[in-house]
Amino acid sequence: MRAIEPWVLQPLRTFVDESSARLALLTTSSGQVVAQHGFHGALDLMSIAALGAGIVASSTEIAVQIGWTPFRVVAHQGRAQAHLLSWFDTPRGRWVALVVFGAETKLGLVQVFMEQLVRDLVAAIPPEAPEKREVLAADFERELNASLRALFGR
Repeated sequence: MRAIEPWVLQPLRTFVDESSARLALLTTSSGQVVAQHGFHGALDLMSIAALGAGIVASSTEIAVQIGWTPFRVVAHQGRAQAHLLSWFDTPRGRWVALVVFGAETKLGLVQVFMEQLVRDLVAAIPPEAPEKREVLAADFERELNASLRALFGR
């Protein structure tokens, strides 16, 4: 289990243990990885993060175009495994969670644990958010590499 921000680790660890998640990924709504459990390849992780953010954005826009309230959860249940893609708002902005779990775990149970994860994350956010700063293109590669090293322990 790896996280960019250390305060995310305990809520995510509790969620993974309780839900028996095989894979778990937390990202910002733009696809920036915040924390992960179970992923081993950087390319796969970044692709999945981007795809998850895209699915949330497109399903939200479809709902807006139709005049519906946007879906907060997209789930697919297969014979051997299932996944849940969910988005939620935090004081740090909108986040996206992707969870893959086995057939032995029920979707409704994962949703209950997801609701608790959101509450735990919001409660764990440090009281004073770091000062936002402008990200320059020159810093992007260095910051991306630092984030990948933090996530994969390299």
